[in-house]
Amino acid sequence: MATNVLLAVGNSMMGDDGAGPLLAEMMAKNPIDDWAVIDGGSAPENYIHQIRKLHPKRVIVFDAAEIGEKAGEIRVIDPDSIAEMFIMSTHNLPLNFLIDDIKTFVPEVLFVGVQPAIVAFSFPMTEMVEEAVSDLYQQLCQWQGNGGYAVI
Repeated sequence: MATNVLLAVGNSMMGDDGAGPLLAEMMAKNPIDDWAVIDGGSAPENYIHQIRKLHPKRVIVFDAAEIGEKAGEIRVIDPDSIAEMFIMSTHNLPLNFLIDDIKTFVPEVLFVGVQPAIVAFSFPMTEMVEEAVSDLYQQLCQWQGNGGYAVI
């Protein structure tokens, strides 16, 4: 059973908001030991029961997020600040509610966001965000703490 779960969030039809689904696809094609991946799409709250069944020690929620950085920059976002921050969301439920729910049964929950350049219907993902997703994929196999990313 996987100790870690990556919950990918986003819509691949919306440019850089497809960062989460791209990471989920990479992990499905080339699994990483001790990681399970769930592509939560635009309604990640619908997958909480799957996370609960896996009994992970850590969950990383990954999504495009308006964090005021250069496009493609990745940050670990303090879940307590999600409610106060303007987190760009194309999703049904604000992510802080989702994360608070997961925290009730998972010891470590991290929200990792990538700064998008373009979030618009039928636009392709930008190269900066694609590269950032690839870098994050490489980090997962040795993830510790904040994965080497700055926290905001």
